[in-house]
Amino acid sequence: MSKAARKVVVLDYGFGNVRSAERALARVGADVEITADFDEAMNADGLLVPGVGAFAACMAGLKAVRGEWIIGRRLSGGRPVMGICVGMQILFEKGVEHGVTTEGCDEWPGTVEPLRAPVVPHMGWNTVKAPEDSRLFAGLDADARFYFVHSYAVRSWELETANPTIRAPKVTWATHGEPFVAAVENGPLWATQFHPEKSGDAGAQLLTNWLDTFKD
Repeated sequence: MSKAARKVVVLDYGFGNVRSAERALARVGADVEITADFDEAMNADGLLVPGVGAFAACMAGLKAVRGEWIIGRRLSGGRPVMGICVGMQILFEKGVEHGVTTEGCDEWPGTVEPLRAPVVPHMGWNTVKAPEDSRLFAGLDADARFYFVHSYAVRSWELETANPTIRAPKVTWATHGEPFVAAVENGPLWATQFHPEKSGDAGAQLLTNWLDTFKD
């Protein structure tokens, strides 16, 4: 199967820059559909979960289209899923906004909390510190910059893998006032706190790297 024929569904659950994501994926050769249709989302080669706004509102929108169930079923079958911005945050155990705790998809332990920095939101270009063997950032220079817009983040990584036969997730960090999780690679589940669809050539390379993981 050629890369151009690989089908990506951008999950349309009411939250996220779906058109920007569509354009960015089309730019790197994906066949893109924006939909909340259950069967289309389940059967696509890749599922991209965008997200902007509040954690609680995004989770409510996701559940309205059975999005959390789609994500879980795809991952149990080893099928690629990628979350962006709040679409990454909702993959964690919970989010805390204005003192209110909302349960997330719980694919990873951890809490999305207010970012502690002199200026919030963190808005603009920033570098990241990725693992040397990262597939997500393959082909990108260490000083590559990505576009962030967020006021909340995961400030600590809580998943530890004691069993040496289990491959530990690869965690990428960025700093704005304090270190926070900027991206995660965990088998078929990838996610970024920044917006690759707004990150120019660096974002295009990252999305290409994601497409390259799809099975032929």
